[in-house]
Formats: sequence, C-alpha cells, structure tokens
Amino acid sequence: MTEVRVRDVMTRTIVYLPAATTLDEAARAMRDADIGDVVVTDGPSLFGMVTDRDIVVRAVAEGSDARQTTIGSVTSREIVMIEQNSTAAEAAALMRERAVRRILVCDSDRQLVGIVSLGDLAVRLDPSSALSEISEASPRP
Repeated sequence: MTEVRVRDVMTRTIVYLPAATTLDEAARAMRDADIGDVVVTDGPSLFGMVTDRDIVVRAVAEGSDARQTTIGSVTSREIVMIEQNSTAAEAAALMRERAVRRILVCDSDRQLVGIVSLGDLAVRLDPSSALSEISEASPRP
C-alpha cells in the first residue's frame, strides 16, 4: 500500500496578503476564498501566516479595532514548512512537534505550492473521525 503524500491532501489555494492588510480585509478574503488562513508577505518576502484563530485570539479578544489593526501585528512569524512529497504521517508528526494546525507546503525548490491543515489530514487519513466530519461540513450561512 502506498503512503499518502502531503501533495495528495493539501489545499492548493494560497491567498497572499501584505502585512499592512487590515484584519477586516483579511477576514473577508478568507471568507470569500472559504479558507481559514492567509500567507502574509512583506514586499517580496514571506512574513508568516495568519489564521482566523489568530485574528480572534490575538486581536478581537483583546479589543483591537479590526479596521485599524494589521495582520502583520498578529501574524505567526514562525514558518513551518514541509516538502510536498513528504508523507501525511510526517506532516502530522511535524504539527504535533511544533504545536501547529497548519503547515506551508513547498516543492523541491522551496516554492510554496499549498497548505496542509489538521483538518485536511483528518479527512484523508481517518474519514470516519469526528474531526473529519467537522472539517468536511459546509459552514453555516
């Protein structure tokens, strides 16, 4: 049996936003693309990744104004990457080791090609799990 590779479970949609983007703009971009994260850039450089959870926990819960606060101020700066030909099990182990729910996926030239989330892994590796069912469910209107 062939092992499941990260490239087979990752989300290929990557939304890039500059660090100066406001939280409300980032939230709308996530909603419109039906994703929970965006890659944050600083000019041509990778700045980090911000998730919907980062926005809620690091900004909204702290009383920050979503129209004034930038995603750069709440971005997770630690960039965790995995190569697309790695196994899904290796991705899960890396998530556990680094205590993250999402990992950027790169090709052999270290170019971003996707993002793999804990939900992506659950859907593919254990489709009958509660996490898989939650991850597969459509968001409520």
